[in-house]
Amino acid sequence: MFNENKANKQNANKSNSRGNQGGNFKNKQTGVKKPPMKKKAEPGINYKNAEKTNKNFMYQDLRRSHCYDCDFSGSNFDFTSFRGAHFKSCNFYGASFKAAEFVGSNLKKSRFKRARFEDVVFEGANLDGVDFSDAVFKNVIFVGTDVTKAKNLNTISVNIKIYEEAPTIEISEPLKEAVALAMENKYVKASRVLDTKEGEINTISMMRLLEQFEETTLIKGLTLMKGKIDNDFCTLSYLIKFLAKHEAEGLI
Repeated sequence: MFNENKANKQNANKSNSRGNQGGNFKNKQTGVKKPPMKKKAEPGINYKNAEKTNKNFMYQDLRRSHCYDCDFSGSNFDFTSFRGAHFKSCNFYGASFKAAEFVGSNLKKSRFKRARFEDVVFEGANLDGVDFSDAVFKNVIFVGTDVTKAKNLNTISVNIKIYEEAPTIEISEPLKEAVALAMENKYVKASRVLDTKEGEINTISMMRLLEQFEETTLIKGLTLMKGKIDNDFCTLSYLIKFLAKHEAEGLI
């Protein structure tokens, strides 16, 4: 009798083991199935031969997007990040790019005829065969980008600044400390707008910030960011708005 009971228990355990195979994720205590874990959505869009004219992409995180032979004529890309994105042979006729950031972007053979660029940064971007016919520029920076490969780009315009590499600027110790404090905020760190891939302070971003704010205001604002910013963002324009808002309220 003892051996028979033991055998029955062993058979029951084997049956339970087989029953739990194949994705049956039951809670052992309640018997309720657990929902499968959802993978966090990756930023960006992926289109090929698509027509996306007059669309609103404002504030969107288009990092690592892959778009080929698409028509984005008349679309709004204000405050948008194109970091690490591929937009090859695309048409951006009359599109708007206020405070957009093209960092490590591949724009090969895309067309920006009559597009509008304001407070935009092209950093390490591929402009091979890119056409800027009749495009409008205002306070646009090209850094580490071969502008000679672009077509119809007026490189002597007063609204365009070109740097072969990130410029060296004097940053005071209090400002460095304030940047370090801001970077302790996980959302600021994840945005990659204040630092470089080598972990150094992004001097282009600091130049842009110091053009708009006094150093003392900037130090107070960056220090405040550590405990105030609580959501994802992808361009420096978000921090500029944060600073402007708190300055207007007399908080910095």
